[in-house]
Amino acid sequence: MGQDQTKQQIEKGLQLYQSNQTEKALQVWMKVLEKGSDLVGRFRVLGCLVTAHSEMGRYKEMLKFAVVQIDTARELEDADFLLESYLNLARSNEKLCEFHKTISYCKTCLGLPGTRAGAQLGGQVSLSMGNAFLGLSLFQKALESFEKALRYAHNNDDTMLECRVCCSLGSFYAQVKDYEKALFFPCKAAELVNDYGKGWSLKYRAMSQYHMAVAYRLLGHLGSAMECCEESMKIALQHGDRPLQALCLLCFADIHRSRGDLELSQLKLHCLSEGIYRNKGLQRELRTHVVRFHECVEETELYCGLCGESIGEKNSRLQALPCSHIFHLRCLQNNGTRSCPNCRRASMKPGFV
Repeated sequence: MGQDQTKQQIEKGLQLYQSNQTEKALQVWMKVLEKGSDLVGRFRVLGCLVTAHSEMGRYKEMLKFAVVQIDTARELEDADFLLESYLNLARSNEKLCEFHKTISYCKTCLGLPGTRAGAQLGGQVSLSMGNAFLGLSLFQKALESFEKALRYAHNNDDTMLECRVCCSLGSFYAQVKDYEKALFFPCKAAELVNDYGKGWSLKYRAMSQYHMAVAYRLLGHLGSAMECCEESMKIALQHGDRPLQALCLLCFADIHRSRGDLELSQLKLHCLSEGIYRNKGLQRELRTHVVRFHECVEETELYCGLCGESIGEKNSRLQALPCSHIFHLRCLQNNGTRSCPNCRRASMKPGFV
């Protein structure tokens, strides 16, 4: 497969991917990878595969393609290609919660001589480093990295980068409990999407809406939180973005818990009543509440994938993994695995979403 044909196939894959025909796009790109002889084309298609697998939540595959991309960059003996591949490797490890490795690869990016790091990719490197520091709860270093990334965005008029940084700052301020700022920055990201985002992927809108939903919930504005989360989930479902779907599911659960919704209240009521009537030996009343409890569970379809207990009957913290499966946080911590117990896909460590 020659250079021109490789370019055409990469473009064909991009068109399929943008029209939500993800599996067909992956097939086209994998065919280029198998048959293409052009190293530059090979490097580019590996970048497409890294991005696609990231958005699908397939982080181990993302890492695999990032490693192959580094080998290709070394064959090309091009510092710019090497920088880009190291950045993809940093992002892959960030998704897998290997935060120390993420920081190390980011520092490698910044230390490469004669590259575009100072102008084009430096902000993205700083953003990834900031996300890793945030994952390690090193808040001061995270803030410094986010502010550096924001300066890169402003100096280079990179509104896409600014949008991503604003979302990360929203997550940062939510964790340090400054909820006004946690809302301000995602709102700023949403403004950027409205003003400049006509040619952008809808993922930027979905990302800003999700972070707004989190902030609104923390501020007690549950109606606005629900609207933003529904918008984010709608886009995530359209684009097959499973990590964002999982985040939205967790946010929905938090909103419902904050509302004290009737369905969850009924679960608790029937659970408590079951215990009372069981102790009193009143079998008929016990049977009624057991049946109604299980009916409520079926209606809400909320179960922990590890212990099998229904979610909502007790005040327990939940954890949604990138593959969309939901568990009690305590069950994940006790299980001690780094992959999803249901589907065995690589997952984030308990405590990180």
